[in-house]
Amino acid sequence: MLSFSQSSIAFDKARQLIPGGVNSPVRAFRGVGGTPFFVERASGSHIWDVDGNELIDYLGTWGPAILGHAPAVVRSAIHDATARGVSFGIPHLGEITIAQTICDWVPSIQKVRMVNSGTEATMSCIRLARGFTKRDLILKFEGCYHGHVDSLLVKAGSGALTHGTPDSAGVPADLAALTITLPYNDEPALRSLFHSRGHEIATVIVEPVPANAGLYLPKPGFLEALRELCSAYDAVLIFDEVMTGFRLARGGYQELCGIIPDLTALGKVIGGGLPVGAFGGRAEIMDYLSPDGPVYQAGTLSGNPLAIAAGLAQLQELQRLNGWAKLEEIGAEFESGVRSALRKSGRDYLFQRIGSMFCLYFTNRPVHNLADAQHSDRDAFARYFHFCLNHGVYFAPSQFEAGFLSLAHSSADLEKTAEIATLALLA
Repeated sequence: MLSFSQSSIAFDKARQLIPGGVNSPVRAFRGVGGTPFFVERASGSHIWDVDGNELIDYLGTWGPAILGHAPAVVRSAIHDATARGVSFGIPHLGEITIAQTICDWVPSIQKVRMVNSGTEATMSCIRLARGFTKRDLILKFEGCYHGHVDSLLVKAGSGALTHGTPDSAGVPADLAALTITLPYNDEPALRSLFHSRGHEIATVIVEPVPANAGLYLPKPGFLEALRELCSAYDAVLIFDEVMTGFRLARGGYQELCGIIPDLTALGKVIGGGLPVGAFGGRAEIMDYLSPDGPVYQAGTLSGNPLAIAAGLAQLQELQRLNGWAKLEEIGAEFESGVRSALRKSGRDYLFQRIGSMFCLYFTNRPVHNLADAQHSDRDAFARYFHFCLNHGVYFAPSQFEAGFLSLAHSSADLEKTAEIATLALLA
């Protein structure tokens, strides 16, 4: 059993100065109970806290640490960039390089704009889609989280779901009324909505692989129907690939499924661990952005040279290593260990994985949408989480979050994790 006494002291102090003691709600352990620990350093697949505990990390800073924590190529790129200046607010050549990389790699993107977070990316996509179509209605799917944008905090996932409040105070009712929600994977409901109100819908935003209510996959034909209906009714289809972009494949999930959205929101991996976001798509839509078009969007730190350098270094290293094939191998090995733990423990919980993303649902029912995910036994998950944490394995502190593997996870890491998971499930 590990001790987290120094973290408890730090958390008490943090609560005096920071709302809830954290700068992002899900870090507060409200979904599992207890006190969060405070990190001192991270390297590879491991993190060390202020009590000196060493943990195998499956959070990966919520996705960006695809090479592992603090990879040498990224640290070197940041070091070199700082010598030239940490921020300009003026165009620099790195912006062109990363824009070219994104446009070359992602099938749907002809033009791209850098921002500072995934939330900025989705917010900007929504505004741009409304400006382009001259319509107001938005369609999103229950349990899909697209950042803390007013229009999108309606039946959201991630921290909002973990805290039992999928909607947020402070969002005007009149604004929320312009957002329609449907269950993910419900094609009949989707077709019915479009047939009745399709000409009012400006845009549909979707996580093609929802990873903010755990992790579930699109049923065959669902995303195809979405593309078909958006095209038929001239609505803008937005893929939120903040999590899946550059993680599931070089071109994101859209490369794997072969469906071309009109706009794509990106983040996480393209910053190498630094704050970053991007959005892009068809040139005729992107040209509606100022200064060329009437849709205003701006950011003083957008295209920050440190974030651009870190992101480019990470993307180039992924390409050099053929990282996506290696991540699939690591994912398959990890899955084998988890399924072995489930067999040994006699549990029939549902494990879902795609590439280097995964979720163990504490339910034996299929999970295709938010309502299915909510059948999970959250108390059982909380007990499992704390057992693993106390034995040196760290998963996201919520049943409704995906886990992430990195190229730094070794077979020894995966073997130890499977052993601890078996004991946790038996406890």
